[in-house]
Amino acid sequence: MVLLNKFFILANGQFNKFSIHLPCYFSSRCKNFFLVFAVCFCTSTIGQQTQADSYTRYELLTPESQSFRIIYDVSATAAGAKYYWNTLRKGSEHQVDAVWDLYSGKELTWQIVDGKTAKQNGLANANDEGEYLQIQLARVVPENGEARLRIDKTYKDAESYFTNDASIIFSRSLGIERNSIVLPKGYELTHCNYPSQVQLTSEGHIKLSFMNDGPQAIPLKIKAKPLPPTVSIKKPEENKYVFDNSGSGRNMAQVRLGWEFDERAYQNREIVYFLRQPETHSFRLYHDYTETRPGMDRYLNIVRAGSKASDPSAILLDTGESLKVETFKGQEIAEKGIAIDGPITETSEVIAIWYDPVEEGQSKRLRITETYTDENRYGLDEDELVWDRSFGRNRNVVVLPEGWFLTTSSIPAVIDQNEDGLTALHFVNGRPDNIEVYIKAQRK
Repeated sequence: MVLLNKFFILANGQFNKFSIHLPCYFSSRCKNFFLVFAVCFCTSTIGQQTQADSYTRYELLTPESQSFRIIYDVSATAAGAKYYWNTLRKGSEHQVDAVWDLYSGKELTWQIVDGKTAKQNGLANANDEGEYLQIQLARVVPENGEARLRIDKTYKDAESYFTNDASIIFSRSLGIERNSIVLPKGYELTHCNYPSQVQLTSEGHIKLSFMNDGPQAIPLKIKAKPLPPTVSIKKPEENKYVFDNSGSGRNMAQVRLGWEFDERAYQNREIVYFLRQPETHSFRLYHDYTETRPGMDRYLNIVRAGSKASDPSAILLDTGESLKVETFKGQEIAEKGIAIDGPITETSEVIAIWYDPVEEGQSKRLRITETYTDENRYGLDEDELVWDRSFGRNRNVVVLPEGWFLTTSSIPAVIDQNEDGLTALHFVNGRPDNIEVYIKAQRK
């Protein structure tokens, strides 16, 4: 993931998370330090605040109210933390409606406190003049884990949301990486100054969403105007588009009638590749996944054709506990009753992670770690490192091995170095398709 506030190290085969400090793995992507008025970060352990996976949904209410609902998903990541603090922005009238623990689905206890109280309770760099939503977590943040929250609040802010002539305007600086804005019902979008996906919600509202892959907050400005009273927005239908699964991709000569895509910014899968020396054709990786479907008790990782997976492990990030992991090949897959896309062959391979079934209203977030060997897509061309791999997730990081410097990247990336001097490429893809990442490096 293109994280600004998370740092992982590889130790004893495990990825460990600890508080951010400068310089650090993602430190050059310093966007969070532009967010000091939104979220406070500190630099030690227990009682200090770090976070990940931030996503905000703004629902614009009636124009005369000058108000908007904010649904904010965030993960508290500082091991040992008992509280999470959300800064309440100055200049807005705010109302907190509820806070939920996404793992259990239960509401959490919260209170609004001043900066001095927040500081006394553990937020060391709280602004004495600031105001904070102090949330008591359902459980202490586990080592190598996180506490996932959903905050539901309403702001009235005439500076951010107002009417000009016949149009409504939403103009606000947004520093969170993933955002969506939902227009009032019956309004058409006329202007947006930042590249965004546009979709219809199930209730017939127009929604914009985007991912911020830059180092600064976005000065977003949206304009919309009311549709004529005789116009009724048609709600989206169930996705009727079917791929043929032939492996050749969709028929480019025909329109994708009935195609509906998921909001890319809302997707919270993430993956980080740690390349080993290219002679080995191998890389260690971890990927995070959230399961929300009631009754689901497994995650199936289908190993790509041409790749080999080894040494898999998994933890439940919500509790830090290790999960049962099994690898099945060929007919073992069918014998276990596991269904995969396409036929099962002798070379088919599945890594299965097992956990207690998800209950209604709950969710689970997993971290799967494994080593891949792929002689076809990673290795040496004479004396140059070459990586050629397709990325389907919206957030990906590739870390070069020791002793190599970057010379080529076909897809635009944010580039930095970790405290060990290893070059990392951060790829963000806000489109609903894959990116073909081609990287080359040379020896130092």
